[in-house]
Amino acid sequence: MAYDEGLAELMRRDLDDLFDLKEVRMFGGICFMHHGNMLCGVHKTGALYRVGKEHHSKALMLDGVEEMTMTGRSMGGLVDVSLDAIGDDELRCELLALALDFTGSLPAK
Repeated sequence: MAYDEGLAELMRRDLDDLFDLKEVRMFGGICFMHHGNMLCGVHKTGALYRVGKEHHSKALMLDGVEEMTMTGRSMGGLVDVSLDAIGDDELRCELLALALDFTGSLPAK
């Protein structure tokens, strides 16, 4: 398994009130799709949130949040949250709010 199942369960609880949510294996972990759009996910070294370019700078100012990179490239609009930081309920709540604001502006797929 490439991701921490306990972390995935923590994120599932955060997302429990959302409808039209689907789990998809992606990036060696699990991504949570809301209305068909990637919202957030877990991977072996932490979590990611799709906050969009509009909220990217704000998210990066939070402790434990960095730019999401894959194969050395920055993934615009996605942020990476360290394993140490992801246990912070307030941080997850703030990042989820930013991600929901962004993905809520996208058409459902």
